[in-house]
Amino acid sequence: MSFPDFPECFTEGSDITQAYEMVVEALGLALVSRKEENEEIPASTEIDKLDSEDGTLVIVEFDMLEYQKKHNSRAVKKTLSIPEWLNEEATAMGVNFSQVFREALINKVNAGK
Repeated sequence: MSFPDFPECFTEGSDITQAYEMVVEALGLALVSRKEENEEIPASTEIDKLDSEDGTLVIVEFDMLEYQKKHNSRAVKKTLSIPEWLNEEATAMGVNFSQVFREALINKVNAGK
């Protein structure tokens, strides 16, 4: 399987299910690589502009956020500042600052979709 918009991206599988799983992984790798290298991520070619004579056309559903959650979940340390009174109150309540921050960021990212 290959992508017309990503010539560096190709894979195969022993059956259609495995091939689809492999193509999603290959696409994820290609997108992450282009993003890290600050390379252009092209818009998808419209399906009516593709030639299916060389094989079967398959639409691949890909969610970059889900891919990143699966493949890039290592913790990254961040430093932040909050008012002293808020720190004292939250500490007295036993608040897990990392958990609250993570949940708030996830909510913010999901709201921006």
